[in-house]
Amino acid sequence: MPDFDEELTISAPPEEVWKLLYDPTSFPHWWAGVGSVEATTAEGYTLYPDGYPDFPMPQQLCASRANGMVRISCLVSDLVFEWRLTAGTGGGTRLSAHVEIPESEAARLATQRAVIHTSLHRLAALATGA
Repeated sequence: MPDFDEELTISAPPEEVWKLLYDPTSFPHWWAGVGSVEATTAEGYTLYPDGYPDFPMPQQLCASRANGMVRISCLVSDLVFEWRLTAGTGGGTRLSAHVEIPESEAARLATQRAVIHTSLHRLAALATGA
């Protein structure tokens, strides 16, 4: 199964990053390619890709503030995104993303790397108010 990791230090406190990370309704503001989100349950939501408002993609969300972890599983493509945050130096936050891609979606590896890279930087800008 293809996978990759990326991380970034954000000059915002963990609380500010957490607010954006665990709330699916904030995803369109920072997650590249996300057009809109509808919350369906406490553990799930439906994502609509940017430019495809008629293509619902149910997602399962598992969050643990104690562990600083948000795990999102796409119930359509079986991609898994695990975000982890830890307190960084100087009051900042270290945010890492681990992405697992099933073999059937392996051709999307390069695209997902670019999406996560862009998304980490957008989230950082939003959390710091830049």
